[in-house]
Amino acid sequence: MSLIIPRRVLGALAVACTAALALAACGQSAAPQAAGARNPDVLVFAAVPSENAQALQQAYQPLIALLTKETGKQIRFQPATDYAAVIEAQRSGKVDIAQYGPLSYVLARNTGVKASPIAAQLATKGGESGYRSYGIVPAGSPIHDLASLRGKKVCFVDPNSTSGHLYPSAALLDAGINPDKDVTPVMTGGHDASVLAVASGQCDAGFAEDYMVDKILPSKGQLKPGQVTVLWRSDVIPGSPVAISDDLDPALKAKITDVFQNKANIDYLNANGFCATRCTGADDAGDWGYVKVADSFYDGVRKVCSTTRDKQCGAT
Repeated sequence: MSLIIPRRVLGALAVACTAALALAACGQSAAPQAAGARNPDVLVFAAVPSENAQALQQAYQPLIALLTKETGKQIRFQPATDYAAVIEAQRSGKVDIAQYGPLSYVLARNTGVKASPIAAQLATKGGESGYRSYGIVPAGSPIHDLASLRGKKVCFVDPNSTSGHLYPSAALLDAGINPDKDVTPVMTGGHDASVLAVASGQCDAGFAEDYMVDKILPSKGQLKPGQVTVLWRSDVIPGSPVAISDDLDPALKAKITDVFQNKANIDYLNANGFCATRCTGADDAGDWGYVKVADSFYDGVRKVCSTTRDKQCGAT
């Protein structure tokens, strides 16, 4: 069975609303929009998987338990089909807490979603929140730089993925390659799928986040040493943010903010019994936890958007 499930490249956000149907089941969990702040009994937390939806649910279970205890609310975790689904669901009040990618957060804000970042994923304790995009080719490939990708089949992750599309597009443009016209793009829907498609030769090259190549797939035995070659590394990309809806009750927002900024990390989760055995990551990327960020942290993404004029950036 092919590892690649091609996706229709998302265009206008009106079309993306169709993707948001994957979140329709959570529509009742977030209270209807009303005058004043919302304080729903059930909070919906949505995220897009780096790998598969089942792994996503399992990875976030300790954090879900922590949120339940600290807020006194039922937490309904909703894996989404793509970033556009999360954007539209939070816009319509069907999602209260969203784990975005940097680009999808900027797109959400640029298109009027009323949500604010409270924290970003942090790979290692005491480090800085950020990661890189990798451009990879199968081992032994004659392709040694991005300029050689003209006419090739190239795997991307999602049109709204920062490391899986936006930063690679900017790099391709710098190399004289139009990412829409000079290559055959394939949207795989996941960082793991992009890497594995390249490793198996289904794509001549591909892009994905560094942790998927360096850590996650090798630790699972799904990617062997030397199976792919990294031919390009991006500048550091700001870490993926968690954004909460602005219309939530201030006291409730303060509790959620405290969870992500001070408790949603491996040390706290393990020390307080939120892990069945021992947590090795606070999310599906295997990160140590989260760190406080502000909207301005994503100005670098906005700058890349301005450079590429990528339609997925929305109004900039």
